[in-house]
Amino acid sequence: MTHDHDHHHDHGQDIPSATALRVKALESLLVEKGLVDPAALDAIVDAYETKVGPRNGARVVARAWSDPAYKARLLEDATAAISEIGFVGSERPHMIVLENTPEVHNLVVCTLCSCYPWPVLGLPPVWYKSTAYRSRAVIDPRGVLNEFGLTLDDAFSVRVWDSTAELRYLVLPERPPGTDHLDEDALADLVSRDSMIGVAKVAAP
Repeated sequence: MTHDHDHHHDHGQDIPSATALRVKALESLLVEKGLVDPAALDAIVDAYETKVGPRNGARVVARAWSDPAYKARLLEDATAAISEIGFVGSERPHMIVLENTPEVHNLVVCTLCSCYPWPVLGLPPVWYKSTAYRSRAVIDPRGVLNEFGLTLDDAFSVRVWDSTAELRYLVLPERPPGTDHLDEDALADLVSRDSMIGVAKVAAP
């Protein structure tokens, strides 16, 4: 196992901003007064975590699977290639795309906080921000993957990559067999958020 562990930056920017704190206070007040249903808020957050946000990343993956020239640009300069299709955030961290192969499986974590490529993956899932995942992904990546239901053959090399405030990673999963006839939209439908973090593979349709 190898992992990139260069956390030379200051994670202070991940402390909630004054705006975020005001939003949280307003949300609590609205819930307290019965003007907002907490379940409805949870449903909205879940949609952005698992559907709306990750759909952007899925389109990047589908384009790379369908267009060898785009894939080459993506692996060479992910920030620019992702910007080509309009997915760029105000933070503009440098992006690196990690290609899974029949020999190498990549797993992304942020060991000190929850740095995450939100323009392509949306909101980070709760488990990604948990202390257990942040520590165990580095110490026991295969064990973590097993808990997500992904058991890898010993022939695979598992590489763990540590995100930072300035550098974010996106996993390019292996394209499943039997998908040569699918267009980009259909391919994107196969790609899950978890496969782009590295805790899952993309299953054939």
